[in-house]
Amino acid sequence: MELITNIALGIALSACCGFRVFIPLLAGALAGHFQIFSLPADMQWLASWPAIICFGTAAIAEIAAYYIPFIDNLLDTIATPLSVAAGTVLATSFLPLANLDPLLRWGTGLLAGGSSAGVIHIGTGLLRLFSSKATIGTGNAIVSTTENAAAISGSVLSFIIPFIVAVVLLMLIGWIVAKLTTHVIWRKRRV
Repeated sequence: MELITNIALGIALSACCGFRVFIPLLAGALAGHFQIFSLPADMQWLASWPAIICFGTAAIAEIAAYYIPFIDNLLDTIATPLSVAAGTVLATSFLPLANLDPLLRWGTGLLAGGSSAGVIHIGTGLLRLFSSKATIGTGNAIVSTTENAAAISGSVLSFIIPFIVAVVLLMLIGWIVAKLTTHVIWRKRRV
């Protein structure tokens, strides 16, 4: 049961990086620092005070920047690879893979965590782009608030009910992939 819980926690936290990059990193750092979760020896840097201060500062700056119209769209471009990297780091830290070969461990972290964070971030980025076009940027504050709430609540609930959070986020990932696939097929048929 502990193995399944750890896998769900790693995937759930990683997927939350798709909403905001630094909030789940901050949650993981605090969980490691206060020993809510035991991090592997090579990932102890995540629980250090310098990491907590950096992630906290970056989380506040990221939240504030997403409330500035059109800057938020630019930030989405920069945050896409960052969300994949953050998801990979969190998955590698929280998935029970400490005894595996480093290449296999980081590869699994990229596949499980980086891809889930990337898909969610692409989905929210497209939603923000649509909001920018439809509302001339004024509706982006609603999208940003929803993303902030999802990142914060998802990160906190990942430690309380990791399996349920992971299942909900995996269903969201499936829905985003289905919508994107349908859109691409529809556009190809139209041309």
